[in-house]
Amino acid sequence: MLDPKDFSFFENTNTSFDFKGFLIKITSYWKWFVASLIVAFTIAHQVNVRKEKIYTMDTTIAIKEESNPFFTSNTSLVFNWGGTSDEVQGISSTIKSRSHNELVVDKLDFFIEYLKKGKYYMQDVYGNTPFDVVIDKRYGQLRERLISIKFITATEYEMRIPFEANQAQVAFYNGKEGDAVNVQPGEFVKRYKIGQQVALPFLNLRLELRPDVSDYVGEEYFIRFENFDEVVKRYQGIKAEIDERAGSIIKLSLQGTNKARMVDYLNATVNTLIKSQLDRKNQFATNTINFIDSTLTAIGGNLKDSEKELQSFSVGKNMSDLEGQSDVYTVQLKEFDVEQDRILRKIAYLNKLKSYLRSNTDFSKLPAPTAAGIDDANINTNVSKIVDLSARRSELAYSVKSEKLFQDFDVKIEAVRKVLLENIESVRNIVNYDLNMINARIGEVEGNISRLPREKQELSKIMRKYNLNESLITSFLSKKHEAQIVKASNLSDIHFIDTAKDTGGGLIGPNTNVNYIMAFFMGLLIPLLLVFALFFIENAVLNIDDIMKMTKIPIIGVIGLKHNSSNLSVFERPKSALAESFRAIRSSLQFLYKKQESPGAKTLMLTSSISGEGKTFCSINIATVFALSEKKSVIVGLDLRKPKIFDDFNIRNDIGVVNYLIGQKTLEEVVQKTHIPHLDVITSGPIPPNPSELIISEAMHEFMQKLKQEYDYIILDTPPIGLVSDAIELSQYTDVTLYIMRQNYTKKDMITLLNNRQKRGEINNVSIVFNGYENKAKYGAGYGYGYGYGYGYGYGTYGQGYHEEEPPRNLFEKWARKFRRK
Repeated sequence: MLDPKDFSFFENTNTSFDFKGFLIKITSYWKWFVASLIVAFTIAHQVNVRKEKIYTMDTTIAIKEESNPFFTSNTSLVFNWGGTSDEVQGISSTIKSRSHNELVVDKLDFFIEYLKKGKYYMQDVYGNTPFDVVIDKRYGQLRERLISIKFITATEYEMRIPFEANQAQVAFYNGKEGDAVNVQPGEFVKRYKIGQQVALPFLNLRLELRPDVSDYVGEEYFIRFENFDEVVKRYQGIKAEIDERAGSIIKLSLQGTNKARMVDYLNATVNTLIKSQLDRKNQFATNTINFIDSTLTAIGGNLKDSEKELQSFSVGKNMSDLEGQSDVYTVQLKEFDVEQDRILRKIAYLNKLKSYLRSNTDFSKLPAPTAAGIDDANINTNVSKIVDLSARRSELAYSVKSEKLFQDFDVKIEAVRKVLLENIESVRNIVNYDLNMINARIGEVEGNISRLPREKQELSKIMRKYNLNESLITSFLSKKHEAQIVKASNLSDIHFIDTAKDTGGGLIGPNTNVNYIMAFFMGLLIPLLLVFALFFIENAVLNIDDIMKMTKIPIIGVIGLKHNSSNLSVFERPKSALAESFRAIRSSLQFLYKKQESPGAKTLMLTSSISGEGKTFCSINIATVFALSEKKSVIVGLDLRKPKIFDDFNIRNDIGVVNYLIGQKTLEEVVQKTHIPHLDVITSGPIPPNPSELIISEAMHEFMQKLKQEYDYIILDTPPIGLVSDAIELSQYTDVTLYIMRQNYTKKDMITLLNNRQKRGEINNVSIVFNGYENKAKYGAGYGYGYGYGYGYGYGTYGQGYHEEEPPRNLFEKWARKFRRK
């Protein structure tokens, strides 16, 4: 169990920063800085020469409400143009919308890339090719593949297309989905004439030469058909910035590598926007013209029928005599019939409008009420409002994702709809009264006509229909002409201030100077941070000096790195330097045992600060050197929480110490023989729920007594002392405790923890084994000191032939050994 005293090292920790040591550390890693700067400047240079130049092009438009010069108070068509403040935000959103950019990309065929091979990359040469690609969008085009176009002569070119598989993807630019077609693997090569149609299953196009081109023979160009949706998505990134000082001005800008492409796109997007906005502005007039056209078609048919009927009636009759006698009544009826038809059309329009308002949600197709003769200002104004609001809402559906904006439109449309329904009821009452009045007058005239002779009555009836249709056609033609004038006179609210134009500037990147400056600072900063991190967080034990500065506990030996896969280093390579280091530890332990004058079996406990410091490795090899000296030895796995000592001996962990301590097995049953003479192993066995309680039980005491009766050396492999208290409880059974520390792994703080435990008497007769030794200059001085604890510093120099030399691990080490031998 940890004690608060274990953390007393925090009080003694020197928190001041060692600037001198840090500077020395930096100078020792000067090669890192040189290498980092070289790499950084090399990368910056490569970026500068390989990266395409980036340009920006822009255009400026103004949103200004334009009134119709032919629209006066006497004009029978009423329009609601809307305010500028309402339009700017909508136009800005429309510019970025998918539907708008689809129109522009399709119009410009910007899904076709024109490329030319540069030194480091494929250059976009749109606008600088001697040809244009003309395609029929009904047919598929090879997608996402480079198509080589090399001009052999002024009128002939060679097309090359490499195919890796037996299928290729084609794209249709008329709205159809793409498809796969069969192709022949390999390189497709064929020559065509300029203007000749290329008709292939995977390609349908022709090349048209541009005017005034020259010096293109022998040049190679590439074309590529891109995914339409991906191109549209790319151009949706167009910037539309509303001027803060003038809210009706929008600045559009694009960034890219080809200025000609950006100029064409910016101008085309504005022209498309102008046309779209003007079409919406003309929507009301267009609806009215369509309504009048359909009405004229019906009236024209009636007029033809009346003419035929009049011709049939006049055969064999004196028409002048008949007409003269009925002129008075005919003129009266003509006026009354025209008025009656006008009233009936008003009623029909009002009924239709009422039904439409109640059963539909899109009101953008409604005609002007004046086309039906309704001159009520409220109805005319509100119909124009609801048409304009509905058209604008439909337009924004493809560009705006704000539900609140649509809700605002819906609230406005619903308010106008309710007002219109009230207007309709009010006007219909008045119109019904007018209809009753005109019907009464028509009834009087018809009564007078009924007293005329039969032929005159029949002529009056025919002339009545003919005159009515003729008058209606004249009236509606006048209304249509008026609507056409209004439509033709409309002006768009969107105007160019500055069209996009390449004036020679626009370069925005790459900034080569900035790249080199960044390379300089990054080349210094990265190794500086690495050195600082190493210096600041370096809390591991790196050398023997680190240990000796922090504790008076003796170092009994130094263990080098193992080079075999298993932990049985001493047994597998008995002549290695590593084996000699364990023999040196054995000699030191025998000295300690002799000094203690403890008779009988000798007990050795190995522990460490945390897991991974090599106590199991040291336990196995120390036990092996005792066994090889024909001493009956046993390794006892007492790390009950994390057993692992059995793997190297190819034995199982089914039974072990736990089974003995709980009374399931006898000592003979838990002992397992190994292939190493005189060495037995007792594994920990199954993981118990109460390992600490088993360690302090009476059964543990009995277990250790029996082991001392059977073995000369008992090596206890225990859990890390810095994590659990099991090793402290076991120290009462041990003669010597070896505390394993691993180079560049054991934390210095754990040395203070060890000192505190020794001072409190929790562990006695403790010595340190420094494991995982690797002689590297950057770990600092001190490795040589204490090497004699293990196997002597000069052992390799003066004792060649006494042990097996480790093979070199790399070419550098091999050369170093050759140099030392010379």
